[in-house]
Amino acid sequence: MAIEVRIPTILRSYTGGAKSVEGAGDTLADLLADLDTRHPGIRGRLITDEGALHRFVNVYVNDEDVRFIGGLDAKLSDGNNVTILPAVAGGAFAFAAAAAMRGHRS
Repeated sequence: MAIEVRIPTILRSYTGGAKSVEGAGDTLADLLADLDTRHPGIRGRLITDEGALHRFVNVYVNDEDVRFIGGLDAKLSDGNNVTILPAVAGGAFAFAAAAAMRGHRS
């Protein structure tokens, strides 16, 4: 099953600079696990230690926010488009979010 995943600039170091990559999985969780095998470390920038999506990461399946369609359990199908976007925020929160996506602690 081929699913196109659009990668934000801040995470492209994990994809060799690619703006878009392909992955596979029946759910968003499966897709992120698959992406991590192809692009090691990327999942850790999106998922908390508790196994939930980081609050500063927005993920969309075919332009629908996954938080409203099942979160990590959102069902995926061949040909879906997944977009990963960092949340837009200002001030110290934006700095902390950017640092966390890069894998640093502020």
